[in-house]
Amino acid sequence: MNTAIIGYPRIGNLRELKFASEKYFRSEITAEELEKTAREIRSYDLALQKKSGLDFIPSNDFSFYDGVLDTAFLLNAVPARYTSLGLSGLDTYFAAARGYQGEKGDVKALAMKKWYNTNYHYMVPEIDDDTVIRLAGTKPFDLFGEALADGVKTKPVIIGAYTFLKLARYKGTKTASDFVEQTAAAYSKLLKKFSGLGAEWIQFDEPSLVKDMTAEDIQLFTSLYKKILPAKGDVKVIAQTYFGDVRDCYKELCALDFDGIGLDFIEGKKSLELVKTNGFPKDKILFAGVVNGKNIWRNNYAATLLIIDELKKHTSEIVLSTSCSLLHVPCTLANETKLAESYKKHFAYAEEKLSELAELKKITESQSPLETEEYRLNAALHSEPRSGRNDAVREKVAALTEKDLVRLPEFAERERIQKARFRLPLFPTTTIGSFPQTADVKSTRKAFRSGEISVSDYEFFIEKKIAECVALQEEIGLDVLVHGEFERNDMVEYFGECLDGYIFTEKAWVQSYGTRCVKPPVVWGDISRAKPMTVRWSVYAQSLTDKPMKGMLTGPVTILNWSFPREDISLKESALQIALAIREEVLDLEANGISIIQVDEAALREKLPLRRSDWHEDYLDWAIPAFRYVHSGVKPETQIHTHMCYSEFADIIRDIDDMDADVITFEASRSDLTILDVLKENNFRTEVGPGVYDIHSPRVPSKEEIRAAIDKMKERIPAEKLWVNPDCGLKTRGNAETVPSLKNLVNAAREARDENC
Repeated sequence: MNTAIIGYPRIGNLRELKFASEKYFRSEITAEELEKTAREIRSYDLALQKKSGLDFIPSNDFSFYDGVLDTAFLLNAVPARYTSLGLSGLDTYFAAARGYQGEKGDVKALAMKKWYNTNYHYMVPEIDDDTVIRLAGTKPFDLFGEALADGVKTKPVIIGAYTFLKLARYKGTKTASDFVEQTAAAYSKLLKKFSGLGAEWIQFDEPSLVKDMTAEDIQLFTSLYKKILPAKGDVKVIAQTYFGDVRDCYKELCALDFDGIGLDFIEGKKSLELVKTNGFPKDKILFAGVVNGKNIWRNNYAATLLIIDELKKHTSEIVLSTSCSLLHVPCTLANETKLAESYKKHFAYAEEKLSELAELKKITESQSPLETEEYRLNAALHSEPRSGRNDAVREKVAALTEKDLVRLPEFAERERIQKARFRLPLFPTTTIGSFPQTADVKSTRKAFRSGEISVSDYEFFIEKKIAECVALQEEIGLDVLVHGEFERNDMVEYFGECLDGYIFTEKAWVQSYGTRCVKPPVVWGDISRAKPMTVRWSVYAQSLTDKPMKGMLTGPVTILNWSFPREDISLKESALQIALAIREEVLDLEANGISIIQVDEAALREKLPLRRSDWHEDYLDWAIPAFRYVHSGVKPETQIHTHMCYSEFADIIRDIDDMDADVITFEASRSDLTILDVLKENNFRTEVGPGVYDIHSPRVPSKEEIRAAIDKMKERIPAEKLWVNPDCGLKTRGNAETVPSLKNLVNAAREARDENC
């Protein structure tokens, strides 16, 4: 059997692309120097994959920011507000990704959303009625040629036509169906050009096929490819799916003239059943996603061989592949110098997954697969007992009842009590939590971790930063303050370090969006709170001001979703274990005088199943109760906030209301506050703070811009339920843009308040 991967991480083993890009943004290096770094990363990754023996090596999986954004530029789907700036091609691209504010103009970035059920974010293409879809860019061809020059004939990877049109946001009266002819013509031209360049295989990524599909969706998909595939010539085309199964369109997919079909046998609940029940076309190759592209645990060869053996009965040829792009796992274990071998031997990052594919290939080609050394070593590894069991925690989870998940009194009564207690002005202003992690914060944390400074010196520094932050917020005039989170390197890893059952990596960086990388901790055993996590810093911050100080926590679902989870127990069990620990922290904060506590569930939507029929049974029926348990024990006068990041909330808005928080802040600015209509239509009871400006962009919003956002919100949300805040935490921004942005926010809220009185 041959082997393939869907895509490879593009950030570099040590985040070289991130650092080079940020230098470019600061004008510290040239575009040529940035491209040199990118070229070095691509060449290294190609050589690594070639050396591993991988048979289908991808190209065009590299991106300076996002692959969907790359596709929009490839297809000329770029709004005029960016192209009219008169910037270079690269800077126009970054303007669409990050926004632009300078001598050439002032534009916001494109909207950003979660990539299906992952923590990766994609830029949402905008298509208006005047957009002409055509093949306009050369990037896929350039990278194919570059790889050829390195001695590798690659499999170019392109976002598929159906998925691209489904992900796009239509700004006029036209819909996806109006762009079928143009899109099909562009993809046909792309195939012909690759044929002329000598490409043998092309991969069209179609993850949208694993979502619920209507008859109209299926018609859109089939009509596109009936027009595209006749142009393939000598090029073989793979329809690559991932993150689920294709139950709604399996027969239609198999009937089209694809040469290969990629199916996910990790997250695809019905993928194996579809093949067994319907068979698989003898004239096509099955690219079987049997190596998990989203988690870091070693593949269980025994379980994988059972799948392969079953697939052999129904297929003529199988290529062993990953379940999705390896973009979602770290690059290599080689840089994990501090992680004990007793842990490390259980993990496989991207590079190690290449080795797993090579070993599976060797095993499946053997006359006695169960007697191969690779199989025996893997079986021995998976038979080892794992440490980390905590029976007390398991018993507490098992003993939970419905009563434990309900906070009393009900919301309306709590709202009345809290308004009397806090006496906040109309349109109260606050931030989401973190303040800029400036160079001195990062260098001091690094010095502390390396033992260069003492605990007392480090804590003195943190207190100093908190005091400065509190004073700054009072000077700006914010109504509800935060301590700034200077003690935290990450909103999940920090909490994991205070919980038993977690282990931590040194270099397990994964791209979240653009230059933003995260280092998810690993859930190794049962979770319990080892010590108070935030009480000291919140209490200290509250002592510096008479204004309310928010205690800042990350919720159990987000902690789990932004970790590499266990595979030996259910996600529900892990989430409830974490909820027990966070509840203890909430009650400690309340007991120590913290009257407003924010429990962020930024990633609530992230693990929502892609099919509506699975939403409640597989996820929401335990995710929402896990959050409710965290705060169900607090007093009615204690105000509970939560925050949710870039995602789509409309279809689960009632479930979000059922979380029973007192205040919810949402990302909203990049999506033009479209969530407001959803809140109004559903009579959303929880007080809300739709973000009035985008913190992921370096631009500073004017007072007038924020005031316009507040006025728009007032039209749909009762004034007494409306909060004013940024989209998200300010950790990734600098003080130079943060301070004027917050001043404009406060002044805009005051203007709106005065006008409303």
